[in-house]
Amino acid sequence: MQIIAMLTMLIDHTGYIFFPYEMGWRIVGRIAFPIYCYALVQGHIHTKSTPKYLLRLLLIAVISQVPYNLALDPGGWNVVFTLLLSAIVLVILDKLPSLWLSIPVVLIAVYVMDMLPLDYNAYGLLLVLIFRYARSYYLILAHFLLNGFYLFYSGWLVQMYSIVPTLIIAVFPVAWTYIERKRLPRWVWWSFYPAHLAILAAIKILNSQEWVNIQWKTLFML
Repeated sequence: MQIIAMLTMLIDHTGYIFFPYEMGWRIVGRIAFPIYCYALVQGHIHTKSTPKYLLRLLLIAVISQVPYNLALDPGGWNVVFTLLLSAIVLVILDKLPSLWLSIPVVLIAVYVMDMLPLDYNAYGLLLVLIFRYARSYYLILAHFLLNGFYLFYSGWLVQMYSIVPTLIIAVFPVAWTYIERKRLPRWVWWSFYPAHLAILAAIKILNSQEWVNIQWKTLFML
């Protein structure tokens, strides 16, 4: 699972930077984000220390930010911030005594995350919630409806391919459980995101011979 997520993310980002008009790279890359959302939910459920788990996400997000700006988006916050905010929402929802109290929390979080210059914005939170609360074929249906909404809302056609790992998780749980057993050292899993962004940013800058100007005003909504 971890290897699949890392390789497909690397393919996605390589295509985005160096081959922007070749959509095959982006299609393969759609596999990565659902796996990271699934892994976030599993981490939330099984972690022995929620504060430490959130702190690790924050640390990775901060370390990754400048490489992300230089490699992919000069004016946006990297996807680990999206996952971090989603994880915080999961913690809040777990502490609420009623489903009805969860609805305004989710709506507020969706609004805030859509206003911030986050990678995936509220889509990331909604997909995390789907992996947290949907089961079996309802998981596929919910993910399909989410992708369908964003297809009509923002023309996000390529994101329809992201349902592939969800299909495997829901339809072939035994196969997915076997895939999950193959684990990398924790430091590789946690460090890959900032490390690959830093390498891609360096290659991009060396290749173009131009420095990328980070849009700090956009980042801080000034």
